[in-house]
Amino acid sequence: MERIGCQHVAMDPRLQAMLDQHEIADVCRRYCRGIDRRRFDLVRSCYHPDGTDDHGDYRGGIDGFIDHVTVETAKWERTLHFLGNVLVEVDGDRARSESYALAFHRRAGRDDRPARDFTAAIRYVDDFERRDGVWRIFTRVCVVEWTRTDPVGPGGWIAPPSYTIGRRDDTDVVFAPVLPRPDPPTG
Repeated sequence: MERIGCQHVAMDPRLQAMLDQHEIADVCRRYCRGIDRRRFDLVRSCYHPDGTDDHGDYRGGIDGFIDHVTVETAKWERTLHFLGNVLVEVDGDRARSESYALAFHRRAGRDDRPARDFTAAIRYVDDFERRDGVWRIFTRVCVVEWTRTDPVGPGGWIAPPSYTIGRRDDTDVVFAPVLPRPDPPTG
């Protein structure tokens, strides 16, 4: 029930389901931002403190997962997680979500190895719980569907200095207090 003034008004169950689904999908999106911008406080906020993650190369609690992704994401020059289908099935204060994702990774070249792109088609299968009115991941399993590795060849387009380039830290434009405005046209 929703409280309006001194009255209690029952919320339409369909509306509540839509709100729950939206909140859960938003957690999935915040997770991607946290990983790609290396904002591990944001990643942590997506899980309950006793939550677990199974990413294949890591299985365990959230504290260990944060330590793991801190090391693993540092190996990549850039990452970008794109969520596609997100299906959320709510059952009271529990929910199961399945999010299809493409995870793009760019590794810079080294003396012994050329630059390369690694793409993984994955699904995040999550069990969510609502505690104190907040939805968070209780258990996540990352399911790998397929992967692909490609060399980064010469001749690709390189963004000129006038373009805003994504950053993997707090200096990314998404965290700016106010977005930069272009100078008005002259003439």
